[in-house]
Amino acid sequence: MDERRDRPSDRRAHARFALRPMYSAIEVKLAPDGGEGVLGHAYDISRGGVSFELDRAIEPGTPVYLRLSLPEWLRGYADGSDDRASVHVQGTVVWTDDDGVPGPVRMAAVFTTFETVGDNDLLDRTLTVRRHAAAA
Repeated sequence: MDERRDRPSDRRAHARFALRPMYSAIEVKLAPDGGEGVLGHAYDISRGGVSFELDRAIEPGTPVYLRLSLPEWLRGYADGSDDRASVHVQGTVVWTDDDGVPGPVRMAAVFTTFETVGDNDLLDRTLTVRRHAAAA
């Protein structure tokens, strides 16, 4: 199934799905064994990446290790076969929207490697259920 948008001007390879930031926690680390990461909120997600906010900017091109907490209303599949709460993935920050004003900074990362095949499958199946709205 081709998930690209019908609009030729949209360069995204995967459809994005909006998340409820207040309920979509993300933990970002700069090293896999870097202890506790920086906590933030995810805004939208696709099979290829995620946009999120943190209290400080991360430079584009920086490799990151992400733990995406799936909110309860997104967990599991239609058949109830999985209720794990998070997906672990490595990625690279691709853009940062730092306006210089103190406060949260929006940014996005593309996924490069899932920690396990199960993490990839969980995200794929969660997005397939489509119990959330497509993002613009």
